[in-house]
Amino acid sequence: MKTSIIVQNLKCGGCAHTITTKLSEIENISNITIDVNDSKVFFNYINEADALAVKDKLKTLGYPSIDDANSLTSKAKSFVSCATGKLST
Repeated sequence: MKTSIIVQNLKCGGCAHTITTKLSEIENISNITIDVNDSKVFFNYINEADALAVKDKLKTLGYPSIDDANSLTSKAKSFVSCATGKLST
């Protein structure tokens, strides 16, 4: 199944690179694409638990969904994820 999650703190290609890299490590997740302009993460998943794992991973990386609180900690984590993504490209 295909779905998308609108996330917070997604600002650039560095963020997108980190998200794509980290989500591709999750079993049963494929076809990950990022729309930086709309802050959307698209992906295919097999079961609901996989989709929830993606949401949890995004929050851990500092990109909580729009349904979740965007704490200062999340903003700081996204800054680090962004910088890491820029250095990796």
